[in-house]
Amino acid sequence: MIPLVKPYVPEKNKLLPRLEEILYSGYIAEGEAVEEFEQKLADLIGNPYCVSLNSGTAALHIALMLIGVGEGDEVISTALTAEPTNTTIALTGARVVFADVDPETGLISPDSIENLISNKTKAIMVVHYGGMVCDMNKINAVSKKFDLPVIEDAAHAFMSKFKGEYIGTNSPYTCFSFQAIKHLTTVDGGLLCLSNEHDYLRAKRLRWFGLDKKVPRLQNNITEAGYKYHMNNVNATIGLVQLECIEKNVKRYIENGKYYDEHLKGTPGVTLLPYYKDTKPSYWLYTLKVDRRDDFIKKMAENNILASPLHLRNDRHSLFTYKGNTPNLDSFCDKYVHIPCGWWVSDTDKEHIVNVIKKGW
Repeated sequence: MIPLVKPYVPEKNKLLPRLEEILYSGYIAEGEAVEEFEQKLADLIGNPYCVSLNSGTAALHIALMLIGVGEGDEVISTALTAEPTNTTIALTGARVVFADVDPETGLISPDSIENLISNKTKAIMVVHYGGMVCDMNKINAVSKKFDLPVIEDAAHAFMSKFKGEYIGTNSPYTCFSFQAIKHLTTVDGGLLCLSNEHDYLRAKRLRWFGLDKKVPRLQNNITEAGYKYHMNNVNATIGLVQLECIEKNVKRYIENGKYYDEHLKGTPGVTLLPYYKDTKPSYWLYTLKVDRRDDFIKKMAENNILASPLHLRNDRHSLFTYKGNTPNLDSFCDKYVHIPCGWWVSDTDKEHIVNVIKKGW
């Protein structure tokens, strides 16, 4: 079975000596390896204000805290995402308001965002689902018009691009995930990219109970309660080894995605998704719309290919009380599905996948 997702683990001779060195170094908490990992990520992304964390969920939560989201506020978001995008909003006490999506892409609709803005709106949460970048030109215009901060949930979009630059440099808050099956995994981990030193230093305190790591423990003074959200040297060491091959691995995702773009075009029963102006996806998932999705998934499984919608639309969870009008989301969720696209998909695999789809279901 060709899996839909699969963790990349570097070769033993590259990873294990580095892990052994850090495990027996006498210091495995947040330290020099974390700082080195953050610096290399900052250099790669092109943003000096990068804060590593123990999950993408932690990155989302701290971003919301930096904005000051709380009881009585509303955050406009999308239901087509993994649950942490919206459970973190609920955790602050704010209400999640679900916008509709663009029916062609499944990504949050700028027009729907604008129509839902009220005097309670505190922030806009956008999700670069599957590695496809949202319509940031229009979203940025809405953000500027109403003076509302944008949080980019880029858990799926490491090394995706907007206007020629990597995601992580466009908005004041961008959140990445380094969870097990992402483009880059540290087993678990995350990254928050910010736009100024004030938020950067505050985020570093919030990830460690509110303590300032640059000040001796007995001289510290907590002025704001934080969490235990920091990354440790062990996870950071895994990340450092992963960074040595990340460009090669992401290149493979992109090559496979572009192959599907070219070879599935015009296939009966298949609708390919367009990409917005000034964006380049990193294809963490390859998403397409198909007729008779259950039959499609069954046909793929019969040919040893795992296909799935992967995520339950978040507005189906009883936690979220907002029930809006989302006709585009309704129609999109009836048809969208993902096929294997990652580093493990060989040329033979992707040719097999395309041939199976072209034969129909």
